[in-house]
Amino acid sequence: MARDNLSIVLAERPTAEIIPGTTFSQKTDPAPTPEDLKDGQILVETLYISLDPAMRGWLRDVRSYLPPVKIGETMRATGVCRVLASKSKQAQEGDLVVGYPGWSQYAVLQEGRFEPSSLYPKVDNPQDLLSTIGMTSMTAWVGMNKAEIKPGETFVVSGAAGATGSVAGQIAKLKGARVVGLAGSDDKCKWLTEELGFDVALNYKAEDFKEKFAEATPDYIDVYFDNVGGDILDMCLLRAKEHARFIECGNVSQYNSSKPQGPRYFSQIITMRIKVQGFIVIDHIKDFPEARQGIAQWVEAGSLKKSETIIKGGLKNAEQALVDLFKGINTGMVFVTQTTCGRELLTNRCRQIACRGQGSY
Repeated sequence: MARDNLSIVLAERPTAEIIPGTTFSQKTDPAPTPEDLKDGQILVETLYISLDPAMRGWLRDVRSYLPPVKIGETMRATGVCRVLASKSKQAQEGDLVVGYPGWSQYAVLQEGRFEPSSLYPKVDNPQDLLSTIGMTSMTAWVGMNKAEIKPGETFVVSGAAGATGSVAGQIAKLKGARVVGLAGSDDKCKWLTEELGFDVALNYKAEDFKEKFAEATPDYIDVYFDNVGGDILDMCLLRAKEHARFIECGNVSQYNSSKPQGPRYFSQIITMRIKVQGFIVIDHIKDFPEARQGIAQWVEAGSLKKSETIIKGGLKNAEQALVDLFKGINTGMVFVTQTTCGRELLTNRCRQIACRGQGSY
């Protein structure tokens, strides 16, 4: 029986914040079928898609590490997908894969645009392929390798309750650092200290934030893991120790701005001899197997924890969920689930690959 395929496409480029119902539009077409497949391709149903701050950058028509999403093109996104049909030796019907289906219920993926879940360490839930050992954790791993953290150093991370910041802070703690996390609510700060073991967590929206931050960094900052840029980056530049290392992972406070703000205290980089290192995680794909295995071992040992925000109801909610991501609604990774089904819809093969009897979706 023919199926409809809902996809969300870019309707116009936002100049500031994303406007629900305007920036994107919904499109319904007949879903691709097994007969449409060519050699090396698979037909998939998207189960989960990840929402990431980097998506806002993909909407700009500027030179970057990836080409911008085109007007009329399905919004780019990573997802966990179930294989419905295959003409690839890398996956067969019923397998779970991690790929790039975009904001689409069904998609055809070419080899090179997906990875079989068999290449990942075993996980308890399909969404762990995107979160616990997925791209955000890979980002934290790569950034922390560049940080070269040493025991006893003061490590500050902004966006600390987010998907990447929470993992980066935990890795710093595992390496013996004193960890200060910056987040946007008291509840998030409580989670960082009581659940993740951060030494200090500060609400950057509090009236006395700057005073508390100075108290939390009496010996200044050795390493700053920057996810937000803006005023907090400026504040950290003023608290940097000589020869501090600043790891520039994200600039989320400026992504929706029509006039992005650069660092006002740039001269601190000179006077404090600060090393500033930007990076893009996909430049380090060769390191992913080691990173996935290392993080999986920490999770199994209970040394690294996670939190997820799952948006139910399918792709029609993705646009608003992306808007809400920039308002800080999430703790940890944000997913949109394409399905309201239970585990009973997983095939036996999916269970063997992705589950150990605990997860559900």
